[in-house]
Amino acid sequence: SSWWNFGSLLGLCLITQILTGLFLAMHYTSDISTAFSSVAHICRDVNYGWLIRNMHANGASFFFICIYMHIARGLYYGSYLYKETWNIGVVLLLLVMMVAFVGYVLPWGQMSFWGATVITNLLSAVPYMGDMLVQWIWGGFSVDNATLTRFFAFHFLLPFIVAAMAILHLLFLHETGSNNPAGLNSDADKIPFHPYFSYKDLFGFMIMLLALTLLALFLPNLMGD
Repeated sequence: SSWWNFGSLLGLCLITQILTGLFLAMHYTSDISTAFSSVAHICRDVNYGWLIRNMHANGASFFFICIYMHIARGLYYGSYLYKETWNIGVVLLLLVMMVAFVGYVLPWGQMSFWGATVITNLLSAVPYMGDMLVQWIWGGFSVDNATLTRFFAFHFLLPFIVAAMAILHLLFLHETGSNNPAGLNSDADKIPFHPYFSYKDLFGFMIMLLALTLLALFLPNLMGD
């Protein structure tokens, strides 16, 4: 069923995010005095910068929608029995949440500042070394330029680690094969990946890219503002 489409959709999300992110990084400056202005500059002055930013921001929302549907399918149909695949998936979820968090801070608006302060402050709950840990992550005594610079570095680096983990996720999945809604052995029903599953994936891609494009063009701030 189409519940099995979300893995490939997540791959598409990741590729889209890395590509749009790459073009954004070409024009973004990770300095507290210019970060916000550079985002405004991307939206106003860069060719199709507004579109790239809207696709990147809403693409992140779609990424999480797909992740939660993918996990819900996995929980419902018992995919956690594929232990290696599942555990890598758990790590992937945590990594993607980390990437999204550090990315949220980059525009350096009020909400970025608040998010960075609140989430990093959670580490102060660690006994004995909490305060030290928070200051270590901040790179100072408050959320400041050092924080923004390192968050940009993490936001650039981590998606490639996510991509590597996703390849491992697939590698371990291919050791066992996936399951199906009936929960029965599907060896007897196996069909060639191409054209059957490749077109099934392509159909999913078309629907998601259409939805993402419509959202980015008509209601760009619906999910974020």
